[in-house]
Amino acid sequence: MTNTVITLRNLTVAYDRHPAVHHINGSIERGSLTAIAGPNGAGKSTLLKTMMGELRPAEGSVEHTLSRADFGYLPQAADINRRFPITVLDTVLMGAWRNSGAFGRIAKADIERAHTALQTVGLEGFEKRHIGALSAGQFQRVLFARLLLQDAKVILLDEPFTAIDARTTRDLIDIIIGWHSDGRTVIAVLHDFDQVRSYFPQTLLIARELVSWGKTEEALSPANLLKARAMAERWDEDAEVCRPDSPLTRPAA
Repeated sequence: MTNTVITLRNLTVAYDRHPAVHHINGSIERGSLTAIAGPNGAGKSTLLKTMMGELRPAEGSVEHTLSRADFGYLPQAADINRRFPITVLDTVLMGAWRNSGAFGRIAKADIERAHTALQTVGLEGFEKRHIGALSAGQFQRVLFARLLLQDAKVILLDEPFTAIDARTTRDLIDIIIGWHSDGRTVIAVLHDFDQVRSYFPQTLLIARELVSWGKTEEALSPANLLKARAMAERWDEDAEVCRPDSPLTRPAA
């Protein structure tokens, strides 16, 4: 059995034919806890969405050794419509779709698991509340409860701690550490380098292009952070699209 769950081969993702993520090569190991870090506009969320299958590569490929059903994905809060009339409990129960199917009946066992998940994230008693009435931190707890119910082997988180309070952040980090201890693979886009250093053993540092990928203390070295900042500052949004025969398009040996 292979020890990798995701392999990136010469991956380029483009908007309007201009690369947002540029020729990335590397692998995510099974059971690893990896942060995707970099300057603002570095392509972090674009890379995560492509790993998940939300975006299609312009060049190269993303290879999975597990099925799509084994992946759990938490998008940025700004991408979620909270005005939809749905309760906290029903939102969490969406994590049971693998058991019930898109239109199947929710089993009693899944309802019990949803209540347990809400207790785990500190929202016992919130089951009947409308998600639109929740604070940002409370809603993020709901989304983590949904992931707990989904019971995925690979969990992808896009900026999971943005605009939430410190206590909620600590509680959610504990859940992430628990997933890692259970042997799950967790990948998170983060902008706080202190959080990355404290909790994520592996880091993929990008600035549209790969800067470093490996142990966090090495990936986030002062030299690599300076390089990432310089690469982001000199990126030309109007540059020509790289050609397939360019040396940059060839995978690393």
